[in-house]
Amino acid sequence: MSHSQPSALPAYFFSELLPVVDDLAELKLTIFALASLQQKEGDYRYLRFGEFAADEHLMAGLAAVDASISARETLKRALQKATKRGTLLVTAVKVEGEMERYYTAADASGRALHQRIQAGEWRPAAAGEIELLPARPSIYGLYEENIGVLTPMIAESIKEAQAAYPQEWIEEAMRLSVEGNKRNWRYVRAILERWQQEGRGSETRGRRVRRRKPY
Repeated sequence: MSHSQPSALPAYFFSELLPVVDDLAELKLTIFALASLQQKEGDYRYLRFGEFAADEHLMAGLAAVDASISARETLKRALQKATKRGTLLVTAVKVEGEMERYYTAADASGRALHQRIQAGEWRPAAAGEIELLPARPSIYGLYEENIGVLTPMIAESIKEAQAAYPQEWIEEAMRLSVEGNKRNWRYVRAILERWQQEGRGSETRGRRVRRRKPY
């Protein structure tokens, strides 16, 4: 990570993370990760474990937290705490025969990348990197682009919806909410719940579907 340019931390770090992170190593790791991801270029941003371990400033800071264990072990523990808290998302993949862990922020872009890696929508690239296959817009991205700001509570609700409904249902419900000028997740969720109860027909373009048994 370059230290020549300051990086602004996302607002949720101060409102949601800073008040609850009570472990110094996790706090240092979190600041480093979020700042480093901000400096990454491209639509999809991630950090590999080696990028954390290779940063002298981070490792020196972690070494000072607990002199009884190695800085590398402190790093591993801090990463485990950050992923358990949900600050970072981690995906393990095999690249060039080696198992590599990729860490992303738990924002819309990070969730989209995390899901795509998990779905196998990538291929190995040079120097142990990964290259994503042509993207299909994520549900989180569609929400931010068409409806509004993705808060942690809405992100969690979308995650629950993805487990309960087919993706095409969610995409279509979002489209109907935009067409009806009802740009909020509550309206989208109401459509999904109605379809689950009444059934979703092949024609849903603004018309009430014929009542039938749920899928």
